[in-house]
Amino acid sequence: MRSGQRILLAVCLFAAVALLLSSRSATAHAVLLNSTPAINGTVAGPDIPIKLRFNVRIDAERSRLTLVKPDASVQSLAIAKDSPADTLDSHAQGLHPGEYRIRWQALASDGHITRGEILFQVKPS
Repeated sequence: MRSGQRILLAVCLFAAVALLLSSRSATAHAVLLNSTPAINGTVAGPDIPIKLRFNVRIDAERSRLTLVKPDASVQSLAIAKDSPADTLDSHAQGLHPGEYRIRWQALASDGHITRGEILFQVKPS
C-alpha cells in the first residue's frame, strides 16, 4: 500500500469513528418518554404521584422538578432518591382543581441538561 493510500485510509477511518461518536452522544440527551400525569392529562387530586421516565440515565441529584400552580405560584418538588436510574419520581399534595404545570430539568448521563413542561389538569373530586 502506498503512502497516499494509507493517509486516505486513515482519514476515512478517523471520519467514520468521529461520526459514530457524535451520533452516539446526540442520542444520549434526556428525552422524556412518558409521564404521570400525562401531558395534557386530567388527574384526580388532591394528592398525585409524579413520574417522568427518560431514554437515558438521569442524575437525580442535579435534576429539578417544579410545580406551577393555577395562581402562577411555584413549588419545588423533592425527587425520590430511590427512583430508577432513568426516572424522576416525586409527589404533589393538596392540589385544588385547576391547570398545573410540571417544569422539569434533567441532567443526562452525557452531561447535557434538557428542560420541558408537562401541562395537566386536576379535576374536582
